[in-house]
Amino acid sequence: MFYLHCTKKLLDRVKPDVFASGLSTTSLGNWYATALLWKPQIALFVNERTLLPVLVHLAPASSVAARFPRLLAQVLAAHGVQPSFIEQELSHMQEVRYAKTTNRSVVGIMTQFSYLAEGYRDDDEMSDLVGLSLKLSRMPCSPLYKGAGFPDKALHEWVGGGSLQ
Repeated sequence: MFYLHCTKKLLDRVKPDVFASGLSTTSLGNWYATALLWKPQIALFVNERTLLPVLVHLAPASSVAARFPRLLAQVLAAHGVQPSFIEQELSHMQEVRYAKTTNRSVVGIMTQFSYLAEGYRDDDEMSDLVGLSLKLSRMPCSPLYKGAGFPDKALHEWVGGGSLQ
C-alpha cells in the first residue's frame, strides 16, 4: 500500500476518500501528486524520498492512481533499475490511500517541475511522458543538495548497489 498526497486541485478531480497521512509499505515511500491543466491534462507524481518525477495522463481522473504504477515501472526501467526491484515495488502498490499534502518542500519541487515541464513540452513530447519525466529527473533540487542533488542520482543511491542494471 502507498500513500498518495494530493494537492487540492487533484483531489477535486479524483474525489477520493481522504485518509490521515501514514507510511507506505513501498521501498520508495510516499508519493505526492498534482494536476497540470494542460491540453491534455497531466498528473505530476513526485516521490517524497528521492523527488523522482513521473508524468501520467490524468484522464480519466478516477483511475489515475491505478495507472500510475505502470508508468512508474517504465520510468524506473529507463533509469536502469533492476526488474526485481520494480516488481517488488509494484507488488506493494496494489492499494492506494489518498491524503492531503503535508511536505511543503515536495510541494515546492512539484511547482518547479511544473514550470520546467511547461517549458520542455511540445506536441511530440506529450506522447512521450516517460522521456519528459527522465528530463525532469536530471534537474537539481535544493532539498537534495546535502546528498545527491538530483532526483535521478537520489534514486540510484536509494535503490543502492546491485539493484541497478
